[in-house]
Amino acid sequence: MLVGYMRVSSADDRQTVDLQRDALVAAGVDHRHLHTDKASGARDDRPGLKACLDYLNPGDTLIVWKLDRLGRSLPHLLAIVTDLKTRGIAFRSLTEQMDTTTPHGELLSSFFGALAQYERALTRERVMDGLAAAKRCGRKGGRPPMIDTETLERITTALDGGASKASVCRTFKVPRSTLIGTLVRIGWTAPAKT
Repeated sequence: MLVGYMRVSSADDRQTVDLQRDALVAAGVDHRHLHTDKASGARDDRPGLKACLDYLNPGDTLIVWKLDRLGRSLPHLLAIVTDLKTRGIAFRSLTEQMDTTTPHGELLSSFFGALAQYERALTRERVMDGLAAAKRCGRKGGRPPMIDTETLERITTALDGGASKASVCRTFKVPRSTLIGTLVRIGWTAPAKT
């Protein structure tokens, strides 16, 4: 079965799906199998797309007028196409003449996959470079410590003096999980009992 998906960016009447609908119907999609969204492509919550993807079964073909109508980015588009492939669903884009049931379409799909992988690698490289630069400037990543240095010194002194973790938590108003996690992170060990 052929299933069509259409999207326009604006919810008002300035943009319509008429051009997309005509192209999808001409490609053989039945009016009853058309799904529509009137939302920005950057949005995650597109109910028409979700309904369309849920409606598809193995052996079906999802058809869009243009690739940018489906995915909000190249990785998102690729994730959808890859998911369709694993579910046994073909994909066609009319404008780009991409059809995953043909060798040409498989090649384009593989090429897009390589581009998405390259983009992920570049993003990871930029993140790692940014973290290294921040570290060179003396900044550390991650959440700030929940217990400041001065309080932590008083806590370890109390624990070294024989106070229980429960009493330390009450005295310093520190959650037990925070105290235990902090003690593990600094490598504190309980003094040996004599």
